[in-house]
Amino acid sequence: MKKMVYWLMGEKAGRTIVGTWNWMWGIPVESGGKVAVAVAEESLQSMHESVQKLAQAVAMQVGAYERAKKKYEEKAQELRKLEQQALTAQKNGHEDAARLAMTKAIQIEQLLPQLESQVQQAEKFVQASKDKLNRERLKLEQYKTDMENMKDLAEINSALESIAQVNNEFDIGSARSSFESAKSAVEGRHLRSNAMAELSENPNEKLAADLDQMTIDDEVSRRLQMLEGTTPKELAE
Repeated sequence: MKKMVYWLMGEKAGRTIVGTWNWMWGIPVESGGKVAVAVAEESLQSMHESVQKLAQAVAMQVGAYERAKKKYEEKAQELRKLEQQALTAQKNGHEDAARLAMTKAIQIEQLLPQLESQVQQAEKFVQASKDKLNRERLKLEQYKTDMENMKDLAEINSALESIAQVNNEFDIGSARSSFESAKSAVEGRHLRSNAMAELSENPNEKLAADLDQMTIDDEVSRRLQMLEGTTPKELAE
């Protein structure tokens, strides 16, 4: 399935889609890697688009509210105008005109409470939508900041991985440990060789050799003393 998605969508888009699927199904996204950043960027873009749509919807609500409010104000103004017309007509003795104007005024007066209630309800809806839009915009800005921090953290993770890879490739500590082990092995073998040489030597033979050497040394010393007491003439004879 993953290979098919990569083939259809391309590697970059495919990795993002697969990462999003993994996140939706509770499978962890690559820890601190490029897939996590791509999924976060895709999610941030979706949130940005949703906030834009919400802003457009709120703008439509505001427009509808303003039209309803204007209509209510126009009806209220029309009511006052009809009442004035009825009063003027009655003063001038135009009874029919006064009754007609007052009839219209009563109809509008009966409509105004309903219009006022709708306007008030629309105002509440608009205010709630504005508050929600402000909250979502604030969250979006926070997510944008988190996105930048996530990118920085991903770069740090990548750098640390590179450092770890270099340390693994050039593991001087391991080489030093091997050298110390070889050194210890050589020194140990030298000590064992000396010990084996000492153990293999016959103590009696060594004692006899030492005595012979002492005898030779004494004889050499005696001969040298004799030479010191002999004149050159005696040596010639």
